[in-house]
Amino acid sequence: MCINEQFITPALAKGRPDPAHPAARDGHVDAQTAIMHFTPRSHEESSVAQKEPKTDTGAVDVAFQHTSEKGAEFRTWFRGEHTNFNPKLDQIMALDGPEKFVLHGWLPDAPVIEKNTQITAFGSCFAANISNWLSERNFRVLNKADDATRAYVVTMGEGMVNSFVIRQQFEWAWENKVFDQPLWHGYKAEEYGYDEDIRQETKRIFDETDVFILTFGLSEVWYDDPTGNVFWRTIPKEVYDPERHKFRLSSVEENRDNIRAVYDLIRRYRPDAKIIVTLSPVPLIATFRDVSCISANSVSKATLRVAVDEVLRDVRDDGHLFYWPSYELVMDVFRAPFRSDRRHVRPVVLSYIMRLFETAWCKDSAVSETEMLEAWVRAHVAAGTLPGDLQGILAKRKPFRLRKFLADHRKFSDDDAADASMRALLDKLLELWRAERAAAEAAETT
Repeated sequence: MCINEQFITPALAKGRPDPAHPAARDGHVDAQTAIMHFTPRSHEESSVAQKEPKTDTGAVDVAFQHTSEKGAEFRTWFRGEHTNFNPKLDQIMALDGPEKFVLHGWLPDAPVIEKNTQITAFGSCFAANISNWLSERNFRVLNKADDATRAYVVTMGEGMVNSFVIRQQFEWAWENKVFDQPLWHGYKAEEYGYDEDIRQETKRIFDETDVFILTFGLSEVWYDDPTGNVFWRTIPKEVYDPERHKFRLSSVEENRDNIRAVYDLIRRYRPDAKIIVTLSPVPLIATFRDVSCISANSVSKATLRVAVDEVLRDVRDDGHLFYWPSYELVMDVFRAPFRSDRRHVRPVVLSYIMRLFETAWCKDSAVSETEMLEAWVRAHVAAGTLPGDLQGILAKRKPFRLRKFLADHRKFSDDDAADASMRALLDKLLELWRAERAAAEAAETT
């Protein structure tokens, strides 16, 4: 993008804001506003303007914003009230890198989950990771409780991969909406009906929930053409009817409406509850579109991500809907976050993300600074950013072994800044291990 001469006023060309701009009146000016005031001129007007004698307008000199002080060009691009840059490797590798460059703008003012907070998490398979983690850390996850064994959000809680079925569960539980055909099938194609006892159990779980964690997985759906109803997944072979059972990619608008409907239902029946939505990083195993699965997955995830963002922008000021960027953490922070199947996230990467979630959302988090740093380093070892030799050192937790490793390795990255950042992480870990050992030895002598 270039600025032609006819769009530059004489004052702006001299490095000053245009005195005709309202912000420049009365002898004062707002720098960020004034530098954006370009007065359109024709070429003739521009030529005349350049010949005009210099006059003192009384405007305040304002330094131009530019792309780089060392660059060949100095531009006046206005960067707006919020300008957040994409991090370089050395920046994202810092221990607080994810918080600064991924979580920024998405966190609550303060953690809201306590040990007695009742949580329900379901949706795509990534929801199971959250449920299992919080349950193992002794938080109250209702869909992991012994008295919640029949509800579909329990038995199929990680198989509700699209926004339509998640909406169906809330409408069925709270508004007794029954669909006129079997839409829900298990992993073995078994039919899940609309049993009233199961509905009541689902309703009880929802009625008791303080925090809902909903994970959306994909936007490709199979549907019944005459009714428009969407299935959980594809259709069992023995009942497939090509005349009525169709496949399509659902739209941003449809998914936005589904997410908004779920939000409205929760606000109506559980007005004080918090809602955390996430996008699963687990990609499609296959697509039914006549394109590559990798490209189809990009569209599927992007559709959901935009839908989530549109709802968030509409209602985030209410203070009840939040986004946890698990998708961005996996896809944009780690070099190789997936196992060899390229679908399932490496366990140590998941462990780090779960610890990060706990520290961000849970008041009673037991994650220490050392534990967090170790998890961060382990995840980068598994993802290939840090040397694999560190894995054994992390397991033994011996300061002298880490000290020797640092002394023996001259470079961790070809980029000097990234190398310094990685070394700083390991130096900090060495410092924490030494402090722990010193504390343990002091305790033994008392």
